[in-house]
Amino acid sequence: MRIVVPKEIKSGEKRVALVPDVISKLTRLGLEVVIESGAGIASQASDAQFAEQGASIKQGDVLSDADVVLSVQPLTPQQMATLKKGAITISFLSPVTSIDSIEAATKAGVTAFSLELVPRISRAQSMDALTSQALCAGYRAAIVGAELSPRFAPMLMTAAGTVTPAQVLVLGAGVAGLQAIATSRRLGAVVSAYDVRPASADEVRSMGATFIELELEALEGAGGYAREMSEDRATKQRELLTPYIAKSHIVITTAAVPGRQAPQLMTKAMVDSMAPGTIIVDLAAETGGNVEGSKPGEIIETAGGVRIWGGKDVPSQLPFHASFLYSRNVVNLLSLFTIGEKDGVKASFNLNFDDEIINGAAVTHAGTRRGAQ
Repeated sequence: MRIVVPKEIKSGEKRVALVPDVISKLTRLGLEVVIESGAGIASQASDAQFAEQGASIKQGDVLSDADVVLSVQPLTPQQMATLKKGAITISFLSPVTSIDSIEAATKAGVTAFSLELVPRISRAQSMDALTSQALCAGYRAAIVGAELSPRFAPMLMTAAGTVTPAQVLVLGAGVAGLQAIATSRRLGAVVSAYDVRPASADEVRSMGATFIELELEALEGAGGYAREMSEDRATKQRELLTPYIAKSHIVITTAAVPGRQAPQLMTKAMVDSMAPGTIIVDLAAETGGNVEGSKPGEIIETAGGVRIWGGKDVPSQLPFHASFLYSRNVVNLLSLFTIGEKDGVKASFNLNFDDEIINGAAVTHAGTRRGAQ
């Protein structure tokens, strides 16, 4: 069975679906691994390193004879059309934004797995790519905030006087938010955080940050995610958060609702209440933004001197470790339905849709669309 990793063709995508040190896990199962030449360059993985670990390097068309295609971004409709019937793809195949690719996979008879849909259960933790990539995004957000800020992050005692620490506010205490908190704390900042899920309070406090408690209803959703809020509640939340935002030097927003536009946490009026030199890092800019006026991949400076950094391809800004983590998620999912070579019997795949993980992550199979439409 042939496992293929093509080059990522989306602009700005620097990750690769497999890194060299996981190749042996697949070859030991009796799987052939083919890497398109140059696929790992941006993540510091050369063709020679892949070859040393047992992968074949190929130029040109690598998809038409693939049994499984591993990628970060979903294959385009044109790429899906080149796959043979019964082929399998594993990627971030968003059911909301990848509609054309999903339709092409269905038409081609391809089984397409979406890593966004891997259920959040203990048995699937090692396959949870959303979590591993959110970890990268949260770390990057804290570094960006500290880099752009005109202030020191830590308190410093100097002969010239005491430098007070930066005040960092993190909105959203999921995986990305918690990592932003942890990194900001390591940099020496004083950190506070807010989340619509009260259950996040203990995790925030365990990292040495202050949890902001607002007198609002909890919005705990399925799988540990926050659920969507009403506009009335959103308005009240923004009103109550404004004083905390106004006194912060760096604000990092990480709030997201899977499959929906990101909630707006900060209006223009809230941004205008902040002091000159304040930095806002909006990790949700690509899905509508938590901050009014943020733009993916751009730094916007307001008339009041506040700079808003809009996140775009944020995990790809750490391609080495983002790929390191992602490749393990992919290999663990692939291994779940792989029957390894044994006693002369070649490796094969067993797509058991009674398995909660396989059933939950499969978007298409045998010419049909699976799951929620």
